[in-house]
Amino acid sequence: MSSFTFGPSTPVRHGTDENARRTPVSGTCPECGASELAAYRVLSEGGRWDVEKCQACLASAHRTPAPALGPFTPFGSGA
Repeated sequence: MSSFTFGPSTPVRHGTDENARRTPVSGTCPECGASELAAYRVLSEGGRWDVEKCQACLASAHRTPAPALGPFTPFGSGA
């Protein structure tokens, strides 16, 4: 009989990734009315997004597409 292990094969580091930082944002949640909004980058089915989400109910208050290559700008891109 085989033994299966579910979950990550390496330990998960919480709160140490530079990209996982959440910046508090002023405003109220359009869904629950809480004033616990935070801005951060997420990866979803449509790619990378810069979002402002309610930390109480996780509703999105604002979403804009993030740069495809993150902070990297290739030479000759005109930027």
